Amino acid sequence: MAPSAPTPYPVPRMTATRARAERYVVHGGAVLRGTVRISGAKNAALAFMCASLLTDDDLILTNVPDIRDAWSLSQLLVALGATVERLDANTFRLSGRGVSTYEAPSELITENRASFQVMGPMLARHGYASSVPPGGDVIGQRPIDVHLSGFEAMGATVTREGEHYVARAPNGPGSLRGARIFLDYPSVSGTQNVMMAATLAKGHTTIVNAATEPEVQQLAHLLNAMGARISGIGNQILEIDGVESLHGTEFRVMPDRIEAGTYAIAAAMTGGDVRLEDAPADVMDALWMKLTAAGVQVEREAPNIVRVAREGRLRAVSFQALPYPGLATDLHAPMAALLTQAHGVSIIHERVFDNRMLYVGELRKMGAEIVSTGSSAIVSGPTPLHGARVRALDVRAGAAVMLAALVAQGTTVIDEIHHLDRGYERLDAKLRALGVDVERTA
Repeated sequence: MAPSAPTPYPVPRMTATRARAERYVVHGGAVLRGTVRISGAKNAALAFMCASLLTDDDLILTNVPDIRDAWSLSQLLVALGATVERLDANTFRLSGRGVSTYEAPSELITENRASFQVMGPMLARHGYASSVPPGGDVIGQRPIDVHLSGFEAMGATVTREGEHYVARAPNGPGSLRGARIFLDYPSVSGTQNVMMAATLAKGHTTIVNAATEPEVQQLAHLLNAMGARISGIGNQILEIDGVESLHGTEFRVMPDRIEAGTYAIAAAMTGGDVRLEDAPADVMDALWMKLTAAGVQVEREAPNIVRVAREGRLRAVSFQALPYPGLATDLHAPMAALLTQAHGVSIIHERVFDNRMLYVGELRKMGAEIVSTGSSAIVSGPTPLHGARVRALDVRAGAAVMLAALVAQGTTVIDEIHHLDRGYERLDAKLRALGVDVERTA
């Protein structure tokens, strides 16, 4: 239960220029040692927050990462009329009570892609939802027709009105109908959006070719805790029996497998020795296998504690970025940074997004030997990296240049770090605790 008399924590206000003029200054040569606690998963927390629109009751979320994307989504929910209360740095109490507008503000939708997931809950409960196309990282085509075709299969009419997509249920609030829905692509956000809408649809819904990522599974478990009836969790076919209403609950956001992977790669890249506390080790097999193949020691010391260390040289490895349980696309860029220090030639294939290679040009500025061809990259190593002025062009490209800066000779200045703020909680503080000389400056 929530604390009886919580100390109010403000939700940081987002502005067009917030953090955009800030940068990281990193002095290279670090060898990471120590322990780092992994924060809550960004991709789970944002979907959970959207799920609060499905009920008037209080939804209490713990272990929410204190990141820019959570702040902007909080403001979007408030703009819709929902209640958002920050009980402490990582705990939110949310409710769909008070929602009075069903058109999501454009400037907040374009702040991050997860915001489009308000569409499903609003359509299901209120019979109407309107939104501009989602924003977020420019990492390739992430078509929203998976979302929209799912809504249409449940009886909604979807039109394009100016810059907005508008979805209307056939007969107003609560009139979506269960259906058998095939997703052209196992989209994570598409699966989550359609699944949330289906919880309140009349009758039975089957989602075929659903995404199976751990964050999707956790959303299904949260919805069931709120009174939904979802089965097949973790499989590519989800079965959902619609219910009349959902209720509140308290739920902990799972640890972030991408943040855990980033720190594991940092330990391996610098020849360090780092313990990851509260790491979701059971859903990270693909990364553990590739790190081990590269000559890194990965040791499970407890169910959620993993030690990552390296003493010998790194070996080249090749990999494909794939939907779960494959190696996560969000770890593609950090792994590429690691492979610049590996002996031999590594080949990377991106199978999820068609513009994941934004990091390549930035790493080349630092001396990396990378050739990109379409959705593939060839990394030759090891190459001595040197400090340079680079940009964090998206969340994970930013992680890649930060990792490169750790081993680079000299000083690296990373601009546009608002992208890193979107996905990494207290990144500079956590790195300093592990021995990195990093400063955030205006």
